Amino acid sequence: MIALADCVAHLDALLGTAQVPDYDRALNGLQLSNDGTVSRVAVAVDFSRASVARAVDAGADLLLVHHGMFWGAPHPIVGVQYDRLRLAMEHNVAVYSSHLPLDLHPSVGNNALLAQQLGLLPTASFGRYKTIEIGVRGQADLHTEDLLARVRAFAQPLGTHVVSTPVPADRRTRAWAIITGAGASSDTIREAQERAIDTLIVGEGPHHSAVDAEERQITVMYAGHYATETLGVQALARELERTFSLPWTFIHLPTGL
Repeated sequence: MIALADCVAHLDALLGTAQVPDYDRALNGLQLSNDGTVSRVAVAVDFSRASVARAVDAGADLLLVHHGMFWGAPHPIVGVQYDRLRLAMEHNVAVYSSHLPLDLHPSVGNNALLAQQLGLLPTASFGRYKTIEIGVRGQADLHTEDLLARVRAFAQPLGTHVVSTPVPADRRTRAWAIITGAGASSDTIREAQERAIDTLIVGEGPHHSAVDAEERQITVMYAGHYATETLGVQALARELERTFSLPWTFIHLPTGL
């Protein structure tokens, strides 16, 4: 049994929680406390009633998530919000969330780990946000269809149907970038063109991103918001297992998106 404060301090230091900018209400770090100890960890992409219930079933007293308890404007704690919190508090489950700090981390981050899964070697960062860059980029020389096959092999077992902008049969990928989650924004597409990226791998994006990218001769592969962000939370769990010998469980709750 480990002190919750020790786990939180280790995660905060590893992730640079206080230093990495994020959306105003992301509230990275410990979001809900428990009685002060941890004996088992559960990890999930999203904080939800289902993820809390599965954490309880697993006997966990710490739930690590990428998308935490707080997003958007403050709201009353009623209905679904109340049910989630009540379940966690009744069963002594603390909640720790890491959003952009986990996305951009060079060893346990979603982007670096997805590149590794796809057999790509990052050489620089990508995806500007405030004072940071969230994603990764690098060079390659492979058929784009082969890269798309790798993306599908990664994402489809996680419940995602991969979508891509058109890929000509003879097209080759020579400069790629990855930005997990909702990565295909207008700003990201423009940045890809500025940096001569020919292939962009993201979680998801709006309809217009595909139109914009095709006109700029950039192939975009939409590998799923959920699927592309399953890697970081599991890496954090393995880090706690190595450091504190804490057992852990991955809670797989795919959204299909």
